[in-house]
Amino acid sequence: MNESLEETDKACLECGTTIRGRADKKYCSDACRNAYHNKHTSDVNNLMRNVNYTLRKNRHILADLNPQGKARVHRDQLNRKGFNFNYITNVYQTKSGTVYHFCYDQGYIVSDDDYFTLVVKKDYID
Repeated sequence: MNESLEETDKACLECGTTIRGRADKKYCSDACRNAYHNKHTSDVNNLMRNVNYTLRKNRHILADLNPQGKARVHRDQLNRKGFNFNYITNVYQTKSGTVYHFCYDQGYIVSDDDYFTLVVKKDYID
C-alpha cells in the first residue's frame, strides 16, 4: 500500500499549518494533537484533579487520626484538619443498619454525639 505524503488542503486543528501526510490526518504533529486534546478536556481534568485531591486529603486525615486501625474522634478534630464531609468514595451499610463512610480504605461511622469511630476497611467490606 503506497500512501502519499503530499500536502493537502487541510489545516492542523491546533496551529492551522498545512498538514502533510495521510489524507485523514487532523494534526501536524503529536505535540499539536496533545495540545488540542488537553485544551478540550481541561475543564473535566481540572474537576477530576480537584476531586481526587480532596479525596486523597480526606483519606490522609483519617489515616493520621487512626494509626491503630480504630479510633474515636470528635467532629472538631476532623474540621480543624480540613476534612471535607462531602467527598467520600463509598458507603457501606451492614445488615444491622450501621453505615460506614469510606475514603478508599479509611472510613468512619457517625455517632449521635458528634463523635466518629474511625475504621480501616476490611476485606469482607466491599
